[in-house]
Amino acid sequence: MPQSTKTVMNYALPDHLLDLLGQYLQEHVTPTIEIDPEKLAYRWVGGHQGHLEPLAVNLFLSLDDLHGIDTQKAKLVQNTRQFLKGYPANHVLMTGTRGAGKSSLIRALLQAYHSEGLRIIEIARDDLRVLDKIRAAINALPADCGCHYVVYCDDLAFNGQDESYRTLKSVLDGSLDSEQDKILVYATSNRRHLLPQLMKDNVNIYNGQTDEVNPYETIDETVSLSDRFGLWLSFHPMDQNTYLHIVRHYLSLSSNRSLDNANDEESNNEEENKTLTDNIRAAALRWASERGGRSGRVAYQFSRYWIGQTRLAVEDSQS
Repeated sequence: MPQSTKTVMNYALPDHLLDLLGQYLQEHVTPTIEIDPEKLAYRWVGGHQGHLEPLAVNLFLSLDDLHGIDTQKAKLVQNTRQFLKGYPANHVLMTGTRGAGKSSLIRALLQAYHSEGLRIIEIARDDLRVLDKIRAAINALPADCGCHYVVYCDDLAFNGQDESYRTLKSVLDGSLDSEQDKILVYATSNRRHLLPQLMKDNVNIYNGQTDEVNPYETIDETVSLSDRFGLWLSFHPMDQNTYLHIVRHYLSLSSNRSLDNANDEESNNEEENKTLTDNIRAAALRWASERGGRSGRVAYQFSRYWIGQTRLAVEDSQS
């Protein structure tokens, strides 16, 4: 071996360079990811240098508890069942009004199908760079583990300077190893086009003020990410009757008795119960008005408010 080579190999870096090298590796090298099929759900925490943290899952929410979104629920359940059976299935993008039940559907799916091998991995938009490593860890699981993983991204949206969406695009496109047999992406967003579309882009094209040779490709890029989700589910604001039906459902779940008796601990007077029911209805509508709209989330929050204040009032009256 030449002397010059030996000199290079025996050369020791100064301590401050070693510290910088260690810091660089710590910031840019993702630790090995391990997944336990027995864990029902994980969440990625800690940024690029983070890890998958098992979640203590509360399986109280069922699909039957979600009302007013029957069409969306049926399509998502159908797609998930295909996935669990090993049949072709699509990545899913759920968009629309806030509080309509998009995130709740994911939790309810886990409650319904965890015994059939459904598993959830929640990852934030800012951590999508580690998605490839999560996919590799899933593909490394034994073929007979019987688990199928949904990577769940909540409130997914990107700005024009965010490049992390390209990692998501590669996963959505699939590859030669057919990882969609083991992993699907279910994402929620308040807007259908995940990348911003700017009016000035169109104006520049029409006025010839763009420097790009093929300016329309920029516009195509802004919609290409959404197009990679095979199933789009849209959620819309609900009407008053649906909202009140959801309020009634949550109140009856808590009390395990009819709504007409929910606030009447002693009296069986029918007219009095009717008045109490009207009071609940008026309070629920006022609650929605103050919150700026009707949704399943608003109905659930109202039910917690009403049940809590009712039980506290009963306790105070007995003390």
